[in-house]
Amino acid sequence: MRDSNVPEPELLKTVLQPLLEDFQYWFARSRDFLEAEQLSFMSNQEQSDLLARVKHAQEEVNTAKMLFIATEAQVGIDMATLMPWHQLVTECWKVAMRFRTQQTNWHQ
Repeated sequence: MRDSNVPEPELLKTVLQPLLEDFQYWFARSRDFLEAEQLSFMSNQEQSDLLARVKHAQEEVNTAKMLFIATEAQVGIDMATLMPWHQLVTECWKVAMRFRTQQTNWHQ
């Protein structure tokens, strides 16, 4: 429930701006990881496809953030847009965890 004393642009800045920054951070990390590592548990095509999805999501997030800033926080983002980004970040986390687990097991 929103506080009716907080102007809507301020609420959007409080909630949406950090969320967009988080997406930018995690997509950048995921991109760096996928470009730097060869994942033995994924085919080259699967890894390439995941990387392409991350790059596309990065472009979408960057565009959304630019619009958010250009409109001085007068626009929000539909949950239908946010959910695929969230799912992609979660997928990237799982891939990174699996990679680290394999690296740990391999070194033991």
